[in-house]
Amino acid sequence: MNQNDKSAFIAIVGRPNVGKSSLLNRLLGQKIAIVSAKPQTTRNRITGVLTEGEYQLVFFDTPGMHKPKNTLGKYMVRSVNESVGGVDCCMLVVEAGRDPGQTELNLIEKFRSLHMPAILAINKIDMLAEKDVLMKQILAYTQLYDFDAVVPVSAQDGSGMNELLDELKKEAGEGGHFFDDDTLTDQPERVIVAEIIREKILRLTDKEIPHGTAVLIEKMKTRDNGILDIDATVFCERETHKRIIIGKNGAMLKKISSYARQDIERFFDCKVFLQMWVKVKENWRNRAQLVQNFGYDERNFD
Repeated sequence: MNQNDKSAFIAIVGRPNVGKSSLLNRLLGQKIAIVSAKPQTTRNRITGVLTEGEYQLVFFDTPGMHKPKNTLGKYMVRSVNESVGGVDCCMLVVEAGRDPGQTELNLIEKFRSLHMPAILAINKIDMLAEKDVLMKQILAYTQLYDFDAVVPVSAQDGSGMNELLDELKKEAGEGGHFFDDDTLTDQPERVIVAEIIREKILRLTDKEIPHGTAVLIEKMKTRDNGILDIDATVFCERETHKRIIIGKNGAMLKKISSYARQDIERFFDCKVFLQMWVKVKENWRNRAQLVQNFGYDERNFD
């Protein structure tokens, strides 16, 4: 361990669909968190690790803060609250041009109660035509909380990312690195694969399929020739959803599998043989045992 090594644990928080996962992927330079136009895409508290020289930043990409409607939703909100309470700094991500809402006010109140250092990242500035709107937004937020820094950024085109990284490094304290310097994430490989597949379902089925899908990796095994065999089962809540995911003559499932396989091959840098099945588990998001089976911690349920 280098005596100059510094590290910080940082929670990425905010309302759904403001680009938290996109920012994490951009910071890491590689995709580990799934991205979708649909809100509340992230379910797990994804850990991403960025090491640059003496600095190591450990990120928690949390689910979007929302009012839970089912057992899975309660888990997601509990995950955010636990993340905020156990880090060195929070990065509040908001959408450019959008006034503070109740979600942001609740998170800021949480910061205040914990005396939490926080950085405000105003994302999607590439979508903002009037820069005066950005100045008004910065003023509104700085009146609400004494942020360590306010950084306008775009996860889409990379604007402001170097400045954001510089500010995040300032939150690091002495004490060494907690992960090996080449670590990218602490997520198990099966979780990463399941999330890649779920992202393709969300993207390719558009508004036809809600968030009532889960992916369970039944098998991951590498052959002697280096090919990675993966068996995955997609669970949905209705028979109609199953038919949409499979598609006419299996066309949609084949498309989902093809796109997922490409991402998995890029992540693991090897050839992949992916087989997928679709099954119905009615109302699984309200059944704690099933939610646990799909990789979410039962300790987070009431």
